[in-house]
This record gives sequence, C-alpha cells and structure tokens, in this order.
Amino acid sequence: MFDREAIDEYISKVETSLRKVNKPTKLPLKVGVDLGTAYIVIVVLDAEDNPVACEMKQASVLRDGVVVDFIGAQAIVKELKEKIEKRIGEKLTECAIAMPAGTESSTKTHQFVAEGADFEVINILDEPTAANSIYNIEDGVVVDIGGGTTGLAIFENGKVVQIEDEPTGGTHMSLVLSGNYQISFKDAEKMKLDYSKHKEILPIVQPTIEKMATIVSSYINKKKIKTIYLCGGTSNLTGIEDIFTDYTGIKTVKPKNPFLVTPSGIAKNCVKKNRKRKKKENDV
Repeated sequence: MFDREAIDEYISKVETSLRKVNKPTKLPLKVGVDLGTAYIVIVVLDAEDNPVACEMKQASVLRDGVVVDFIGAQAIVKELKEKIEKRIGEKLTECAIAMPAGTESSTKTHQFVAEGADFEVINILDEPTAANSIYNIEDGVVVDIGGGTTGLAIFENGKVVQIEDEPTGGTHMSLVLSGNYQISFKDAEKMKLDYSKHKEILPIVQPTIEKMATIVSSYINKKKIKTIYLCGGTSNLTGIEDIFTDYTGIKTVKPKNPFLVTPSGIAKNCVKKNRKRKKKENDV
C-alpha cells in the first residue's frame, strides 16, 4: 500500500544520510548504484534497510539510459564509492543496479561500470520495479521519469505484468527551457531545479509532460488502472502530477521527494537470489 507519510519519512532519512552517516544496526551493508542520465547516485542501507549513507554527483555520461561515456561513468562511481567508504569506515563490496525498463541490451555495460569500481553486482532489476520496493503497491502503474527516459511498470496483485520505456524525460524539458529563454542547457537545468521557478516554467514544459503522459496512456488499460505513481528526478517538478491526472484521467500521486526513491529501492534489492531462498528455508 502506498503510504505517503511513511515513504516521505523514509526518503527524508536517505536525504539526511547525504550529510550525516547513520550507524547501521545490522550488517551486511546493502548498496544500490543508480546510473542516471543527469545524476549518478549510490545509496547504502544496513541489513534491515535503514539508510546509512548516500552520495550523488551530476553527470552526463548516459543518454536515454544508455552509457555513452564508460570511463567517465566508472570514474564517478568509483569516486562516490570511495567517499562513502571513507565516511562510514567500511569497505563496500557488493551492489545492486537497475536498468531503465526496456534497455536490457545495455545491462552488461552498466554491470561493467560497477565492476570497474570494484563492486560485485549481485542483483539487476528494472527501475520502476526498484521504485516499488519503496512504494509497495499491489495494483497500479509506477512511472519512473528520469533525465532521458520515461519508464513504467504495471503491477497486478503485487507482480509486474508489463514493463515499457521510451526516450522522453527531464533532458527534453531542459532543451525546451533552453530554447524558450535563450539560455544554455546548463542554466536551463538549474532553472528546472529551482522550486521558485516551477510555477513559471510549468506551462512552458507542459507539452513535454503531456508527451510523457501519452507514453503512459498508450500502455495502460484505463479501466483497470486506478492510480499512477510517479518517481524519478523529473517528477520533482511541482504540478507534474496534476498534468498527468488531467491528461490521463487517472489519479496521479508522488511522494515529497521522488528523486531518491529508485536508488533507495535498488539498494533494498542488494541481495543474492540464493540468499533469499536460504532465508525462506530458514523461516520454514
């Protein structure tokens, strides 16, 4: 069940771990590496999924969910990993990664980036499914709007029944803003991140948001889907959920900070499959 208050509280703890390390209550540590189009994020949780530490860095090493600068991506992951290790005084050895839905052909490249930073990748999943590790919805569609893509996962009875992804995201918004205001792409990105500007820029980027809503609408059965759950950095734009609701006719919701939902969900899934089976056997 989507419990916004509990989700906001949890993500707030992840945010806090950007500045302050939270002592783990139980080992081993669980690590999620999120290679995004606009940011690379590493989230570390303890064995009970309590946030321990987080690091992120703006990056332009991916395009539409695909790594276009392998060396650059690897260097950033290694840098963030070393920063966290220094902060927590522990070596990070294993991680989980996630792919934008529909980009499975690039899985090996993402894996090699993490392995090049001395991680052992023990689990790989799609981004909307990772996000649902935080949302815990049974029925509905999770839409992950990142810098380069809009990905979605349709859930029925808590299981994924369909995954889709198309190349429209925050980068496209920034290009629109850059052209409209005759400013650089970098300045457009800064404007998009300025909450005080959101009311001004929303009408300008509305056609791009409607394109995202069109992508979602084209894959869902409106008679069966009652709620759309947004996540991803682009979902931070104030009012984006209202445009989705109006355009699709389906109630659309998001937490206070949807940006850290997916990387936190990736970290939650930093568990080997055989380890999961062993736990189930021990519980019998």
